[in-house]
Amino acid sequence: MTPGLLYLAASVACSVSVAVMLKLARRWQVDVRQAIAMNYAVAALLCWAVLRPDPARLLAPQTPWFVLAALGVLLPSVFLAMAAALRHAGIVRSDAAQRLSLFIPLLAAFLLFGEPVSGRKLAAILLAFCALFCLLRQPQRAPGAAAPADGRAMWLWPLAVWVGYGVIDILFKQVARTGTAFAGGLLLAFLMAGALMLAYLLWRRVRWQARHVAAGVALGLANFGNILTYVRAHQSLPEHPALVFASMNMGVITLGTLVGALAFREPLTRLNILGIALALSAIVLMTPW
Repeated sequence: MTPGLLYLAASVACSVSVAVMLKLARRWQVDVRQAIAMNYAVAALLCWAVLRPDPARLLAPQTPWFVLAALGVLLPSVFLAMAAALRHAGIVRSDAAQRLSLFIPLLAAFLLFGEPVSGRKLAAILLAFCALFCLLRQPQRAPGAAAPADGRAMWLWPLAVWVGYGVIDILFKQVARTGTAFAGGLLLAFLMAGALMLAYLLWRRVRWQARHVAAGVALGLANFGNILTYVRAHQSLPEHPALVFASMNMGVITLGTLVGALAFREPLTRLNILGIALALSAIVLMTPW
């Protein structure tokens, strides 16, 4: 395998590893709040050490502080929503919802930023919404059967993940439009997200424990590893951005489905399987080959 494909495989593995760790948090009695706070501290440190952002550019006049502040609030909030989605809906639906969120900035480009609508992209968006419906649709209950206790959570949390990651993608694109360097914007977003989580935990007077901190370190390594290897894949395959884009999203959905179904025995209806197939088709259709 070429270095670019190895980076892609590593990025997919890191992304699914984050989901697996969040899924296992309850079983291992890990406080997700502490783990997420520590995750941002580790990610910020690695971002500073590996990507080497220019300190002077971090405080440039064009730095979009309002957008970065919004990211600082949304990043930990959506991370908590992802943890809840994994707990109630499983890895398959949650990972698919996260990857389908890429269609929200595409929709925003048409509605908010005046990008011309093409038939191909419109068809991809329609497929994505159909996929989301199939993935979030709850199985029909037998007559007289009681509704599951977490029935609403099974579709509400993945929906929150879908919307949240889509808005985060739009905000990062707005940061890029202002000319803010990727490394600097990412570092500031991590620092703000970590500071917000720390303030929340101090306000709640949470008692810190070593196992929660250790889980946060592992989560931060996987989280930053996902970002770094995805960037490196694009750098290693500069002439094939479509390959990187499609392989990453399809790889996460496919591997997430295998891990969820085989390792965690997550039940999938025929409609859910159709949703996964539609999600993969939508990604292929919107990829600019």
